[in-house]
Amino acid sequence: MSFSSRRQQLLDQHVAHLLQCRRCAHMLPPPVSGGPILSKIMLVGQAPGAREPVLGQPFAWTAGRTLFGWFEEFCHLSEMQVRSQIYFAAVCRCFPGKTAAGGDRVPAPDEIQNCSMWMNDEIDLLQPRLVIPVGKLAIAQFLAFEKLDEVVGRSFRLRRNRRAFDLIPLPHPSGASPWHRIPPGIGLLRRAMRLIARHPAVQNLCGKKPREI
Repeated sequence: MSFSSRRQQLLDQHVAHLLQCRRCAHMLPPPVSGGPILSKIMLVGQAPGAREPVLGQPFAWTAGRTLFGWFEEFCHLSEMQVRSQIYFAAVCRCFPGKTAAGGDRVPAPDEIQNCSMWMNDEIDLLQPRLVIPVGKLAIAQFLAFEKLDEVVGRSFRLRRNRRAFDLIPLPHPSGASPWHRIPPGIGLLRRAMRLIARHPAVQNLCGKKPREI
């Protein structure tokens, strides 16, 4: 068995185990996964919404349409290409449920800790060259910051579990926040997407040499 085939087998097993996870009493299963995509790029979301478990994939509703629109505009990758060539992870893999006010509940620290093992194992297994955290909660798993202005539009070189990778944060594409649609967010988002588009790992998805944008 080749090294690549062995890693695919391990990833298949990892995702199968992930989908069986029921560690958090207040999370609403099933866990959501984008599938065992062997990739050098990881996209890290926050947590599924109410529709993702039903539709069986991350970013399956309106925020997803916005996110995939960014990749189409800046990277010339369709939603199908992104889903089939980028590994989708998340801070928490199950829907946290709703608050009394009707919004999505923010995962509790113990729930985030419980789920962190999955992402740590994925970083070890995939050895990504590029990690794209989407939204404040996802970015906070890698960087200490106060405002999105401090981190969006920049590339960071990080090391976790002895693995080095580039980190390019994105704002959450949810319609609940106008940050990515107004200054300075709109300009920082565009800068971040240009950094992603010219990253060698993204260029390799289309068989292109890295280029300047």
